[in-house]
Amino acid sequence: MRKLILTVAAAVLVAGAAPAAQASGGSVELLKTDFSWDGLFGRYDRAALKRGYQVFHEVCSNCHGLRLVAYRNLAYVGLNEDQIKEVAAEREVQDGPNDEGQMFMRAGRAADKFISPFANDNAARAANNGALPPDLSLINKARPNGPHYVYSLLQGYEETAPEGHALPEGMYYNKYFPGHNIGMVPPIADDSVTYADGTKATQQQIAHDVVTFLNWAAEPELDDRKSMGLKTLIFLLVLTGLMYALKRQIWKDVH
Repeated sequence: MRKLILTVAAAVLVAGAAPAAQASGGSVELLKTDFSWDGLFGRYDRAALKRGYQVFHEVCSNCHGLRLVAYRNLAYVGLNEDQIKEVAAEREVQDGPNDEGQMFMRAGRAADKFISPFANDNAARAANNGALPPDLSLINKARPNGPHYVYSLLQGYEETAPEGHALPEGMYYNKYFPGHNIGMVPPIADDSVTYADGTKATQQQIAHDVVTFLNWAAEPELDDRKSMGLKTLIFLLVLTGLMYALKRQIWKDVH
């Protein structure tokens, strides 16, 4: 039991130290920010989730896929049935065979997983100067301290590389990316989107919101898991109290 308690305590300390963690290579400290889902009682901010989806849809989905998430799951983000159908139908997917044994293309459906913006990896590389845009379904889990890393990466571009740093043609300098040479064009800036809810679209706000959405994509069950964990803790506390009271009652006449 003591070993378990120490393990949990260590995990809590590691999680609490997240904002101060280092980028890959250990030389640059990640940007600090607070996410609504941090901590024992943290939950996803539904407004931030919906804004984050808007950023993904308008900016990220032009190059990146989300192959582990189904369109119908966007109901949790705040889209209604008609909006989900409209989003899914924006792209086509191969289906079949039909009655004649032929494969065919059809519009996406709510039950489909997010359809990739490219037909295959080679097409993706050809459209991105040889770089393969990663699928973003689990990007927040791809690195230690992933949410803070992605948040920092999105804001880590600099117009010029430091003196002495070799920057290949077609690459951009990003102080948080391993090696600092990244093939992705700077994706966000102030006012690069116009939020439907009127929120001011600063670069920091956009990065925060899209990271929130990407964390939901990687951990859609987080809210339910934390709710169940809290209910379990309350149940165990009540049960412990009842067992203690029962023990006192049984042994009260024993000297």
